[in-house]
Amino acid sequence: MTHWKEILQKSITRPAELARHFDFDCSALEAANASFPMRINPYYLGLIQSVNDPLWKQAVPDPVELSDSVCIPDPLDEENLSPVPNLVHKYPDRVLLLVASECAMYCRFCTRKRKVASDDMVITEDHIERALDYIRKTTTVREVLISGGDPLMLSDTRLDSLLTRLRQIPTVEVIRIGTRIPCTLPMRITKDLVNVLKKHHPLYINTHFNHPRELSPEAVRACSLLADGGIPLGCQTVLLKGVNDNAKVLKELFLGLLRMRVKPYYLFQGDLTRGTNHFRTHSSSGVKIMRQLIGTISGMAIPTFALDAPGGKGKIPLTPDYISSRGPDLTFHNYRGERCSYPENGDAL
Repeated sequence: MTHWKEILQKSITRPAELARHFDFDCSALEAANASFPMRINPYYLGLIQSVNDPLWKQAVPDPVELSDSVCIPDPLDEENLSPVPNLVHKYPDRVLLLVASECAMYCRFCTRKRKVASDDMVITEDHIERALDYIRKTTTVREVLISGGDPLMLSDTRLDSLLTRLRQIPTVEVIRIGTRIPCTLPMRITKDLVNVLKKHHPLYINTHFNHPRELSPEAVRACSLLADGGIPLGCQTVLLKGVNDNAKVLKELFLGLLRMRVKPYYLFQGDLTRGTNHFRTHSSSGVKIMRQLIGTISGMAIPTFALDAPGGKGKIPLTPDYISSRGPDLTFHNYRGERCSYPENGDAL
């Protein structure tokens, strides 16, 4: 098997290189690529079947990224929620620690589109030490989510060192890693990497698949290695117009993930990230899709549909409304549309 670093070194970073594989006007993409860099490694390139297919849209620059007048650079207000560089403290008991500035592929819908792969995202050992010191001193922090960029772009040695230092902080109970590498460069998941990760339990991984065609044999193998290492896997999918904004596609995706031992965790409404407005659906579209899915597939395959509120206000579940009325009896409609009732007991809170 070719080493993952060799695959990464052969990544396409310019539209002219992409034009060797597909017939399209590459000059139209140059300006978007200059503002928001492209990286498509050979593995993910091989999953793209045609121009403007669902995987192309996730990976290839689009001129409309530059005409977005609706969205903003930092929709989740991460910069103002960073007490030290590259650490975001939004919720009382957990922090987000950014440890890598690069990804195996640069997704066009990325929340951190403003800084990933740019000079604005510099991560030094001093930054890491300052972040670890903040976590040590902030004893309410019991959970650390490691993200970036993609943390699994770090070497096994660097990851082991970082996780060891986090595990030495008595108040840190749970470590989570957010990574898209099982989807975009699954050969990075090796037995050696899994041996490093499983030393630091309880450790969870939330990965990110958006379309059934991403559930390749290589991705299945990568997720199997992680699951066999005792690492619980979740998936955070983003609802993307023209990619997966229909119940049929998401049903196939979520059931496929479950077969891979990956629990569909969140389906996110698109963030208000500048350059991504063309991907955003109306929130009612996601609610309608969830109504079509709930009850028709296993509850294990149903994620929470949520919006990450602008300004760093946190995640808000967006769920179909089944309740008709409240009183002595709770009345509601089930997933078939049948009217049901449930006798209440005691006073309302």
